Amino acid sequence: MSFSANTLFPRTLRIGISLACFGVLAGCQTNTGDSQTSALAANDYRLRHPIVITEQPETLDLPIGYNTRSLNRDLSDSVAAFGSQSLQNGDGAVEILVPAGAGNESAVHAVTPKIRSALKRGGVLGRYITTRSYAVEDASAQAPIRLSYARVMATAGTCGEWPRDIGGGFNVNRDYENFGCASQANLAAMVSNPTDLITPRASTPPDQMRRVVTFEKYRAGDTTASQYKEGVGAEIAE
Repeated sequence: MSFSANTLFPRTLRIGISLACFGVLAGCQTNTGDSQTSALAANDYRLRHPIVITEQPETLDLPIGYNTRSLNRDLSDSVAAFGSQSLQNGDGAVEILVPAGAGNESAVHAVTPKIRSALKRGGVLGRYITTRSYAVEDASAQAPIRLSYARVMATAGTCGEWPRDIGGGFNVNRDYENFGCASQANLAAMVSNPTDLITPRASTPPDQMRRVVTFEKYRAGDTTASQYKEGVGAEIAE
């Protein structure tokens, strides 16, 4: 006696088996894709050591001796430059932190007005200069005066994490944890404007004088391109 496929497996049952097999294959394909994505993410140093844009204090410590009553020229220029940098890198507000309870406290009170004058010379407005004290436990110490302003900075965190031995586990194709940290940290330290990592800068306005010259040449039918002469001021040694 012979049996056909239609007799053993009704149409409804055959459709159910086909759908089940398709679901198993689709599930295997999805799991493979997820595992590959996880492996790529684990090997991406930009995800392990991301560059973060934060607001951190920029400081300048000024040494003040017991008998100091004024700023010398070098310190005054440094304070003025620090104030100018606060306008470029911050919001222009500078805080003067003076020590309280130190041995040079009288000298600090004498020098603080000179520091305010130097900051104003650097472009900082008087209403943006604030003074605050910090406690010093050693009464004989010559504590410094610290200048501070908030600055937007880029950082990649602390490098040097070695949770496992990089000499073992050759069967796992994965980078070690500290890989790429130095490159990210160097990039964060070298960028002049950290906000460039978030969004590009706005375009600067065009040169109006150059535009007028170009339009005049265009109306007259002349070449609008600049003329460059090759070989001027350069010689090839034999």
